[in-house]
Amino acid sequence: MRDKPTGDAALLLLADSRLPAGGHAHSGGAEEAVRLGTITGPEDLARFLRGRLATAGLVTAALAAAACELATATADHPAGPYGQADGDGNPPDAGTGAGTGADPAHPWRRLDAEADARTASPAQREASRVQGRLLLRTARRIWPSTVLDTLARAVPEGAHHPIALGAAAASAGCDPYQAAMAAAYISVTGPATAAVRLLGLDPVTVHRLLADLAPALNDAAHAACASLIDDVVPNGPAQNGAIQNGATHDGIAQNSAIQNGAPANGAAAKARGSGWPALPGHTAPALDLLAEGHLNNPMKLFVS
Repeated sequence: MRDKPTGDAALLLLADSRLPAGGHAHSGGAEEAVRLGTITGPEDLARFLRGRLATAGLVTAALAAAACELATATADHPAGPYGQADGDGNPPDAGTGAGTGADPAHPWRRLDAEADARTASPAQREASRVQGRLLLRTARRIWPSTVLDTLARAVPEGAHHPIALGAAAASAGCDPYQAAMAAAYISVTGPATAAVRLLGLDPVTVHRLLADLAPALNDAAHAACASLIDDVVPNGPAQNGAIQNGATHDGIAQNSAIQNGAPANGAAAKARGSGWPALPGHTAPALDLLAEGHLNNPMKLFVS
């Protein structure tokens, strides 16, 4: 039995398709795949979902975990007035946004740019920003926080969906693993639900397909957090000990251990975000082509 509150309940709310954030209006490429005859039944759908999880799902999971980690660190160590030195007399570090005196919006712009670089299709970029903007607007009403306000100011055109999801997850009390799990889950449930509506598939059969993906969902969330740990945490006895002794989820060290072990000094702040360019960048050209084709199709049920 756990002895402290967790984000388990918030995770369910974030991943619920009934969350009023517009997710139900996006098919994740399934509508165009159905139109082209790529998805005609449960077998095709199963292959589509597995491929989507291994590419776009993993990328969004890693970005959501990174955003959650950044939001948690920002909430724990809020920046002071931009342009001022910190309490130790150190100059502001505008490159990270994690230390005292830094521009708190800067790291959010950097992380959002990482999401942009991993989204080749203009149509997918626009869909991601639309979903992120709607999710952030909803999350600011449900889980109000300065972190969400900062993100909204940092990316006024709308942060990419996984960035908004990770920030919302942190504000709701979730850890990076839970944020990654929510992103991975959403990456397959949206297309699955769309296929039911488009092809009239048996909902029980489709949910069986999702149940079969449960181990792959766990693997994707673990891989997302592992990439974050490897790239962000500097090597050192304090961090290594925190990872070994910190809280775990199914045997995988959580980023809460990183936060407990990371020293509260300028070196830790500079390390934050230094590994973002090395986060997973798996591409899916077929999904890009489906998104562009869907954009140009005048007869459609879903926004994307």
